Amino acid sequence: MDDVVYDRAGTGEPLVLIHGIGHRRQAWAPVLPLLTAHRDVIAVDLPGFGESPEPSGGYGIEPALVMFKELFTDLGLGRPHVAGNSLGGLLSLALGQAGLVRSVTALSPAGLWTRTQKAYAIATLRAHRALAQRTPPHVVRRIAATASGRRALTGMIVGRPERLTPDDVVEDARALATAPGFEPTAAQSRGDFRFTGPVTDVPVTVAWAERDRILARPRVADLRKVAPHGIFRLLPGCGHVPMNDDPELVARVLLDGSR
Repeated sequence: MDDVVYDRAGTGEPLVLIHGIGHRRQAWAPVLPLLTAHRDVIAVDLPGFGESPEPSGGYGIEPALVMFKELFTDLGLGRPHVAGNSLGGLLSLALGQAGLVRSVTALSPAGLWTRTQKAYAIATLRAHRALAQRTPPHVVRRIAATASGRRALTGMIVGRPERLTPDDVVEDARALATAPGFEPTAAQSRGDFRFTGPVTDVPVTVAWAERDRILARPRVADLRKVAPHGIFRLLPGCGHVPMNDDPELVARVLLDGSR
């Protein structure tokens, strides 16, 4: 197995956390203190993101399923609970469909889009990456020093940018700019790619951020096709990456979804 980097803490049933495209495992930091008293939490850097090296088996859902199956075995997790955001939500749903996990919680998952929505989402994320690549870290830090600056830099991604620290903004921008997995992963969405499920044999919770400016919220009827027995929730006041916007709410959703 590739040398996947992860943080592990807590006690209880295992819960694996998967970040979105261009992000890193630290995206889950705001909710970890609320989870670790109840779950054995494993926050993963996907291959080609954060500190994990590029995957030997390539990018895409199938290589990711193989990687996670091996990771679960290596860590002695059996069939863990899994939760993910954006790309991580898509991978969580795919893990549920493959029968590799005990439950799925997907926060604003990718893949449940129309072709037009997909094109908008990928173009928006690529524009953010290009901006991160063109802006020197010291300039990012200067802009991020004020609440208005953090709003300008991250307002499309999060619902409450003022809650981010300048260090978070700088490190997230660096991770987005330098991730070798970004373009190969984005390229996987070409054509008519869409996750249609169904995920039927494990409990599924899909929670959508109310202020998501990246991915449009599907109709409940469409969500029901993906997860016929799923629970669908709204995250008020939250943006596409909701963990820092309302840690208490997100933690509650993750704990409820992984019972």
